[in-house]
Amino acid sequence: MIYRSLMALSWLVCHTPYRLLMAIGHVLGNLYYLLVKKERERAVSQMMRSLELPEAEARRTVRASFVNLAKNVLEILYMPHLNERNFREYIEVEHLERIQAALAEKRGVVVLTGHIGTWEWLSAAFTLNGLPVTAIAKPQPNIQYTRVLDDLRATIHVEIFSRGTSELLAAARALKSGKILGFLADQDAGPGGCFTEFLGRTASTPMGPAVFSRKFHAPVVPAFILRQPDGRHKVVIGEALRYEDTGNPDADLRAFTVRMTRIVDRIIRENPTQWLWFQKRWNTPPEQAKKNKHHTAAEAHGKKEEEP
Repeated sequence: MIYRSLMALSWLVCHTPYRLLMAIGHVLGNLYYLLVKKERERAVSQMMRSLELPEAEARRTVRASFVNLAKNVLEILYMPHLNERNFREYIEVEHLERIQAALAEKRGVVVLTGHIGTWEWLSAAFTLNGLPVTAIAKPQPNIQYTRVLDDLRATIHVEIFSRGTSELLAAARALKSGKILGFLADQDAGPGGCFTEFLGRTASTPMGPAVFSRKFHAPVVPAFILRQPDGRHKVVIGEALRYEDTGNPDADLRAFTVRMTRIVDRIIRENPTQWLWFQKRWNTPPEQAKKNKHHTAAEAHGKKEEEP
């Protein structure tokens, strides 16, 4: 029932003029800000602490982030409308050649990104330009929501692997075959993550991008999609990053993860209205960190390593 209802809503959204859709998103975002007190107050508190903002400014910025989130949700439902002919009406890509050059190395490309802007449209910017994209995503608590998201992603030709399942081996194969593998690297990674500073506080950070880059010698390319003042989206692609092997895997993986985390940190600070401030990013305290970790592409996710 939920699946059918959401897919019907997607059909309706796709048949609504885009400007009207964004106006609806503005109203829904403001309404959401007023209604969800727990998430609103968590977002305000975390923003004040991370960005050192006075409360009034933090509340204005958080409200704007809720409006952006509502627009994001509607745009995710709008994805079936996007295609190779029309996507440039909505999305501008800056430095696409950096991804293309990285793919030309034939080792696959790890894309470093986060829950910034309409992140699902970042994949569309690549696939609708003819590039092969896979991504590792966390399954939703309700399987029907996961089905909806996966089917919407399929309309823009994205292959999804669920985080924490045996499908990670398939994701490794996709990277080895020369495809793009995207990581949302701005969520709490639990006791097994890399504890490093993120937005002014120590946070458990996913090591997946570093682990996969090390194992497959794949370049890591930072890429983020940002909503512009005129309502369009700009994809910003950074220079490729390389895993540096000094012979100490744990130290090298940590150093690379710290380097990538600083990039995500900077993008969020520059675009504070476009990140999910209410997420439980600092949920795992440093004292819960696992000791004596040794990471491989499989072991980082609790599995025995095997060659894909």
